[in-house]
Amino acid sequence: MFEDDLDAVMEVELRAYPFPWTPGIFQDCLRAGYPGRVLLLDGRIAGYGMLSLAADEAHVLNVCVDPRVQSRGHGRQLLRELVRAARQRGAVRVFLEVRPSNTPAIALYHSEGFNEIGRRPRYYPAENGREDALVMAMELVDEDITTMPPL
Repeated sequence: MFEDDLDAVMEVELRAYPFPWTPGIFQDCLRAGYPGRVLLLDGRIAGYGMLSLAADEAHVLNVCVDPRVQSRGHGRQLLRELVRAARQRGAVRVFLEVRPSNTPAIALYHSEGFNEIGRRPRYYPAENGREDALVMAMELVDEDITTMPPL
């Protein structure tokens, strides 16, 4: 993702979320050097993800697929790309937050190896106040078991 992508990213963000990020949030992430990815379908941005990295930990900040093309595996593709980017940059664990009401996302995260580790009360804005966030994490283990020490 580059700053030139932000108009198209914002179109998707506004379609997908009742409480969207602002262009400034995306700009701040990119200027901080956070890895951002876009999903192109027919040459157009149909989804994106943003990841922050600090020391040996990564944090999935945003994964979004245009509502018009959801439920086709695109979110899984983006999530896997963000995890791959985290692994490449030396992260040993990845965190994320998700609304408890977002059952499709929770199912995706569980199926990709994330586990619920906590809850942040009143984390997200909601129609009638605030909604908690489930905190999920995944340990990134070395995929090549031949490099693991013997038991």
